[in-house]
Amino acid sequence: MLILICSRILGRDKLPSRPIDKSIAEACLLAHVLVSKYIDHLPFYRQIQMFKRDFGWEPAQSTLGDWMAGCCRLLEPLYNTLKQKILESDYIQADESPIKVLDSDKKGSTHQGYQWVYHDPVQKLVLFNYRKGRGQHGPKELLAAYKGYLQCDGYTVYDKIGIDPKITLAGCLVHARRKFHDALDSDKKRAQIALEVFKKIYLEERAIKEDSQNDAQQRKKLRDQKIKPLLLQIKSWIEKEQFNVLPKSPIGKAMTYFFNQYPKLENIFLDGRIELDNNLIENAIRPMAIGRKNYLFCGSHKAAQNAAILYSFFGSCKMQGINPREWLANTLEKLPDHSIQKLEELLPGYQEKITT
Repeated sequence: MLILICSRILGRDKLPSRPIDKSIAEACLLAHVLVSKYIDHLPFYRQIQMFKRDFGWEPAQSTLGDWMAGCCRLLEPLYNTLKQKILESDYIQADESPIKVLDSDKKGSTHQGYQWVYHDPVQKLVLFNYRKGRGQHGPKELLAAYKGYLQCDGYTVYDKIGIDPKITLAGCLVHARRKFHDALDSDKKRAQIALEVFKKIYLEERAIKEDSQNDAQQRKKLRDQKIKPLLLQIKSWIEKEQFNVLPKSPIGKAMTYFFNQYPKLENIFLDGRIELDNNLIENAIRPMAIGRKNYLFCGSHKAAQNAAILYSFFGSCKMQGINPREWLANTLEKLPDHSIQKLEELLPGYQEKITT
């Protein structure tokens, strides 16, 4: 029955391999189950209902959970390779997002954990790393040996990490703009002044990307000429206007945030590869945010880290336009017998990179 289900799902007639020891589940079925949960946002119990309806097969929910855990054990060495590849870069973006986890110490209650997300825009790879809290320990530990640009929002933990002389913090214009957008209801006139300049910045950036054709040096040169003066325009306006607003009003908070973040915003212009904002990493987090509404929480801290492994690979596939089901099925077939020296070849998009 499992073979029939897999072959119907993916249109295969060939008998597939069994990646998990002592399990009859083949790679294509495992890939289907995990992609359905983490990309299509279908909890295991809904998938079981669909299996029963379409194939007359009703697996236990614990069986699907065991399959997921077995796949993540297989994928963990590749996950560590992905982590190494991203940390070897000299430009990454970082953000964090909450995720609820069942608390084993308090029956029926949940713990507020966090998925810390690191994205390499150049290699188009993303890494989710689960931590029990939002403090600096997790990112500080992961970034201990990192050297380069770290693009982030104004969360104070990043400022503490940025004390390290090996790390240069770059800001996020979207977060700065969002503060002024939030102030529209209370001070429309002033908020619109700032928002109009932000609009000009992004129109210029769009034209610069088209003109520079992925040439980072050209992009930096054009930004210095056309965008940097606009950013300075907002700063100069705030310096004159900030004394005419209440510091704790929405517009006052927007001005203070921009002014405090300005040194990091200036660092965006140090390298043409650096994006104006963290939108790419927020796009990577979005599937997890949608999934939270469907399966509500992770069953344990270990399950949350397993979810981080899968979100990392699926996010990287999305960044590179790769079919995640095909990638995962192919990878699960190869992993059990794959040489550790060649694990890098299994990363999403890597084989394409080394052959072009």
